[in-house]
Amino acid sequence: MPDLSSLLADLTAEGDVLDALVAPLPTGRWAAPTPAAGWTIAHQIAHLTWTDGVALQAATDPDAFTAGLADTDLDVVDRAAERGAARPPAELLADWRAGRAALAAALAAVPRGVRLPWFGPPMAAGTMATARLMETWAHGQDVADALGAVRAPSARLRHVAHIGVRARDNAFRSRGLQPPAEEFHVALTGPDGESWTWGPADAPQRVTGPALDFCLLATRRRHPGDLAVVAEGPDAARWLGIAQAFAGPPGADPVPGA
Repeated sequence: MPDLSSLLADLTAEGDVLDALVAPLPTGRWAAPTPAAGWTIAHQIAHLTWTDGVALQAATDPDAFTAGLADTDLDVVDRAAERGAARPPAELLADWRAGRAALAAALAAVPRGVRLPWFGPPMAAGTMATARLMETWAHGQDVADALGAVRAPSARLRHVAHIGVRARDNAFRSRGLQPPAEEFHVALTGPDGESWTWGPADAPQRVTGPALDFCLLATRRRHPGDLAVVAEGPDAARWLGIAQAFAGPPGADPVPGA
């Protein structure tokens, strides 16, 4: 696991990539639809602004965050995105920038060993940073797709892949399935040709392929049939169809060829 300062630098860089996509857009383009049904580019940035905000509260006022969980329902995400998307794009962009900077500073100040409350299990500051980077990258993919833009893959994909691998059991449970008892071996090829691996090298259940493709799969941005990710073993093959790097329900399955 990288040190926290490196993780936060990568989180900042990932936000900057998405910022560069949306900052030049004229007001009307913020209403462009993205692959997420009913969500425009403004909804995507509003969602990131909201989730950065609740992560900031978890880092700076965990008691208030925990108290608020009792009033949280599955619709809160869509409601927050809808409210944010209705705001003038310049205001929304400014708030997103301020919020992600405040979150990075707050996570840097979390003492080692302290775990932050969240909608799932509590997590360390480094794990929170990784989760925020994964979500920024995933929603950034939605924005890029809406704009017909292609983002150059970077070594930051390793963080997205890592959380996708570690979330394997949750992916099974979210579908009402029993997670496999044994670990899988996952071997991915990074953008620079470096090999990234997880799990025992001699595991019979294996997943291999380009890191970018695995990240698109684990964030449910592409259908497995459109990606060069290969599974060996029945459980690994089943995982490719249900993998998700995020908590909560899986949502609609990606459409082949989309």
